[in-house]
Amino acid sequence: MLSDLLRPPRILLGPGPSMADPRVLRAMATPLLGQFDPQFTAIMDEVMALSRTLFQTAAARTFPVSGTGRAGLEAALVSLIEPGDRVVIGECGRFGLLLEDLARRCDADVCVVRAEWGHALDPVAIERALRDAPTKVLAVVHGETSTGVLQPLAELGRIARAHDALLIADVVVTLGGAEVALDAWNVDVAVGGTQKCLSCPSGLAPIAYNTRADDVLRRRRTRVRSNYLDLTQLATYWSAERVNHHTAPTSMVYGLREALRAVADEGLSARFARHRLHGDALRAGLAALGLSLFGKEPPERRLPMLTPVLVPDGVDEARVRRTLLDDFSIEIGAAFGALQGKIWRIGTMGYSARRRNVLLVLSALEQVLRREGSSAPSGIGVEAAVAHYRAAGADTSAAP
Repeated sequence: MLSDLLRPPRILLGPGPSMADPRVLRAMATPLLGQFDPQFTAIMDEVMALSRTLFQTAAARTFPVSGTGRAGLEAALVSLIEPGDRVVIGECGRFGLLLEDLARRCDADVCVVRAEWGHALDPVAIERALRDAPTKVLAVVHGETSTGVLQPLAELGRIARAHDALLIADVVVTLGGAEVALDAWNVDVAVGGTQKCLSCPSGLAPIAYNTRADDVLRRRRTRVRSNYLDLTQLATYWSAERVNHHTAPTSMVYGLREALRAVADEGLSARFARHRLHGDALRAGLAALGLSLFGKEPPERRLPMLTPVLVPDGVDEARVRRTLLDDFSIEIGAAFGALQGKIWRIGTMGYSARRRNVLLVLSALEQVLRREGSSAPSGIGVEAAVAHYRAAGADTSAAP
């Protein structure tokens, strides 16, 4: 309908999806190719090569699983875990609970090391759990999107390797927005997603795994319970053998290639710095508005691209989100479980991580909170964010 076309586009500043990069959307409009067309297999090869750079790995097994990030996580766990295998899960939020559920569905012997939501995992507790009994897999969430916590993945990788356990990391929110260094950090398997910092629509789960994980796959005693998510089959499909498995979502592969090219064009260090810059500017503005962050972790243990904000007493959190959506076309995120109604989650990811979006959400939030009784001085949040950009040496006149 014409009325739908005339509506202003949503500004997606929640925990995902982020706003798609226009160059990605243009790429996805390219005419389809057959899955074994030499032009398409060349695109597949380019996607794998660019993904290795993003994951900072030399692993040959680097390709996207057809499905969301959850499909990639399930592919990793169902392919590597056999019934009775001991698996240690680090849990400090909703997506740690997801890892626990997936491991239990594989009939693993699951040991869960829990941390209070809003806090990082305790490496000492993880090491104690690994020391208790021989363990096949340690599975953790690098960036816990439900609480905004960034895990010390390099330290956990060192601990896992010392106890001969495979480290599987959920890097869905961090991939493309914060460093994910598989080889340097001893991460054996990492699973990402397209819809967060890569700013590509949801539908593919980039995965990378090393020879240690590949050896475990080859030594399986039992058949992988899933056909569609069997990494041994997917790997041959994405190899030079091109063994038919399923029809790849061609347009999504086009989009992922363009998203990966965008990362390469920007450069990893510049991209990571951009996410940190805009996340810090947002947090400076929120503090000026009198808002507090959820959790007590230091800045280095907080996600640069996802900010959990405590809802002030007496404020209707759902009404604020709905007003931002209706009046400003801005989406921010709610919370899960026990945190429902207690925090907002504001994402500055990928293409959404831009100066104008940070200033816009701070201005809109100030106006909406004033209706809820806030007495913060007019413009103070925007002023604090602009001051942060200037102090950081950023060009505040530049569009991003």
